[in-house]
Amino acid sequence: MSESYKKWLKQKLEKLQAIDCYSAGVTPETVAKQLGVTTKQILKLNFNENLFMPRVKQAKLVKELADEIDLRMYPEDEEVKLREKLTEYMKVPKDYLVVGNASDELIDRIIRLFIEKGDAAVSFTPTFSIPRLCVKRQEGEYITVPLKKNLQLDVKGMTSKFSDKTRLLYLCSPNSPTATQYKLEDIEALAKAFPGVVILDEAYGEFADYSFVPKIREFENMIILRTFSKAFGLAALRLGYAVANPELAKILTEKTPLPYPVSGFTLRMGIKMLDNVGLMMESVRQVKVERAKLIKELNEIDGVQTFDSQANFLLMNTQKPCELVNQKLLWKGIMVKKWGKILQYENCFRVTVGLPEMNAKLIEALKEIQEEET
Repeated sequence: MSESYKKWLKQKLEKLQAIDCYSAGVTPETVAKQLGVTTKQILKLNFNENLFMPRVKQAKLVKELADEIDLRMYPEDEEVKLREKLTEYMKVPKDYLVVGNASDELIDRIIRLFIEKGDAAVSFTPTFSIPRLCVKRQEGEYITVPLKKNLQLDVKGMTSKFSDKTRLLYLCSPNSPTATQYKLEDIEALAKAFPGVVILDEAYGEFADYSFVPKIREFENMIILRTFSKAFGLAALRLGYAVANPELAKILTEKTPLPYPVSGFTLRMGIKMLDNVGLMMESVRQVKVERAKLIKELNEIDGVQTFDSQANFLLMNTQKPCELVNQKLLWKGIMVKKWGKILQYENCFRVTVGLPEMNAKLIEALKEIQEEET
């Protein structure tokens, strides 16, 4: 190995190691081992999964699929069939649809295609971290504007960052971690003013009051992201899709660097879930009912503040330090997403809307923690 090659490799590795990466944090298995309990005794309320999707019914569909699919074969027309099903569900033509290996992979695909070194992307903070990581990896600039104190978009502040270098605008609505769905007129104003491609991430769209999809024909520069991971309860299979004008959709579909980006099994499972869409719709109804109850009960605890939600999770702020509250919850076998300071709120957590018995344990634990002397 030549000295010049060694030098280049060393520099390259140092540069790659400096790139921020996504971390899922501790697992239920790790927490269970520390507590000396089984994994089933851990309440996992930190990843916004749809715990109301009936697992037994979903498993039955998986078993049906296992008998139908030949795993020796590459995917054939499964993607076309899935897009046909999605046209019925989303009420858009088939050429408006793009299928991906979860919406994360679609974000990565879009940013690889539209962001080059020296380009800039605009978003707000706090929000989903993956777009920032992808833009940084492309050696682009990621510009953010804080949300307003009421957790709504600062439209003027964001618009002021638009320039001839800004190629991408990322909007997550409903947003993670705030669970806020933004005003339709604010999203319209930003999309109309932006000089590049607009990503509108609607991963939690089924839990919200509205979707922007019916307006997609009015915005040639917009790509709306959706997923099967949340409302449809297929987080383990990583299936997502995008809705965009046919020109953008064609580019995103045809310019994927890898063949068969989504497995045949995953595509077929997506089709089965759309054939049984009532399962999803009922689970979403149950989430909304439990969400309202949970917000009310959390807000009745002294030292706990919870905000309105348009997703299947809540933003919660505690009077006591978040490190202390998080550790005490872990000792009780309850996992929530510790976030820390968001705007003027010092001790924030993102909490999945769990099943009623799970939420009861969370409420009891928080009451005990808040009542303890520190």
